[in-house]
Amino acid sequence: MDLLIVLTYTACCIAIFKIFHIPLNKWTVPTAVLGGVFIVGGLVLLMNYNHPYTPYAKEMFVSVPINPAVRGVVTEVHVAPNVPLKKGDVLFKLDPTPFEAVVMQKRAALAAAELEVPQLEAAWRTAKASVELALADRDRTKSAFDRYDKGQRQAGVDSPFSELELDNRRQRYLAAEAQYTAAKSEELRVRLAYESNVDGVNTKVAGIRAELDKALYELEQTVVYAPSDGIVTQMALRPGIVAVPMPLRSVISFIPNEERYMAGAFWQNSLLRLKEGDTAEVILDAAPGQVFSGTVAKILPAMAEGELQSTGSLMPSRMLTLPGRVVVLIKVDNNQISQSFPAGVSGEIAIYTEHFSHVAVMRKVLVRMQGWLNYLFH
Repeated sequence: MDLLIVLTYTACCIAIFKIFHIPLNKWTVPTAVLGGVFIVGGLVLLMNYNHPYTPYAKEMFVSVPINPAVRGVVTEVHVAPNVPLKKGDVLFKLDPTPFEAVVMQKRAALAAAELEVPQLEAAWRTAKASVELALADRDRTKSAFDRYDKGQRQAGVDSPFSELELDNRRQRYLAAEAQYTAAKSEELRVRLAYESNVDGVNTKVAGIRAELDKALYELEQTVVYAPSDGIVTQMALRPGIVAVPMPLRSVISFIPNEERYMAGAFWQNSLLRLKEGDTAEVILDAAPGQVFSGTVAKILPAMAEGELQSTGSLMPSRMLTLPGRVVVLIKVDNNQISQSFPAGVSGEIAIYTEHFSHVAVMRKVLVRMQGWLNYLFH
């Protein structure tokens, strides 16, 4: 850009010398050169400071890597490359056979678990009846033992009950007591199994329902849909490929239809004048002679050259030698670039601030001259 100014000034000087027949001597030539140094140098500094320019610009877009949530063999591919898609359109399908088998297995297990609930209730009632029976037997044997024991203590040596009969009654009572304790423990076990609930549902039934829901979800994931409006390009997916849920190996790159920006890398001293809302112009390598207008949408608040992450490695000193540039996002009016050119086209950006607006005319002329040069280069 600066070279264009120098060449323009040189051309003007040559034209003036030729038209007005100014002789080339030790006075005229140094005057033209020194005048160029001061005039061109002053204009360049004033223009670059107040109306920054960058030759490093590119339209940025986001691609979405598409991976299935489950592993399977691709059986159908419904999407064609470079054809607009709507949100929810089918991209491809996986073989659902193993997932359908798991769903059937979980449904059978759920039906069996649901049938166990009334069985647990019946078992609990049986256990309660066993407790009552054991309690009655214990009370009966205890009453008989107490009667024998009381009769022997009152009658003494004349007791009609022998020590053997008393001991038998004692052992029967102790056995009945043990059976009663065992019956209560069994009743507690069955009751806890029956009353074990999660949100009013038996725990075993709830667990199998959750497994069934997971199996149904995985079955649904055998059909992969477009996450939004967009296109798929450079697609190599074919039936027979084994698709795996691995983020580092996507099967399709999906480009959503969303607002795009031209991103330009400016010198850091441009921040002294730049602000959001400033007008801007963009020229593209792919569109010689065309100038697209826009506005500054965002000045990114961070620079990658100063980024640090906790990796366990020391920061190399060379990071401090990389000055880096400020990234500025430009919103092109009416999305002219997105509608007419492939995503990711490169170009150049000039920004016009409110300071020294009359100097902006020179920048605009130079931008258009640079755009014309794209007929010869790039």
